[in-house]
Amino acid sequence: MSVRLRLSRAGTKKSPFYHLVIADQRAPRDGRFIEQVGTYDPRKEPSLKVSDERVAHWIGKGAQPTEAVADILRRAKTKEGKASKL
Repeated sequence: MSVRLRLSRAGTKKSPFYHLVIADQRAPRDGRFIEQVGTYDPRKEPSLKVSDERVAHWIGKGAQPTEAVADILRRAKTKEGKASKL
């Protein structure tokens, strides 16, 4: 079983909202998942709310983030780094 950290779409038409979930790679995008670890709302600031402990736990167990999730997490960390330096 290959486990992925990926986005599951919610929200209405033209108003996207995503859940960050841990899911089996074979499961449908908005289907069954193992655990919800955060949310991502591209229309608001701050756009990402995530449980860092749970993400680290699952990555430590071998879960692979998708390209989109890896990019979102990377951008969120750089914003935190800039905010903490001010």
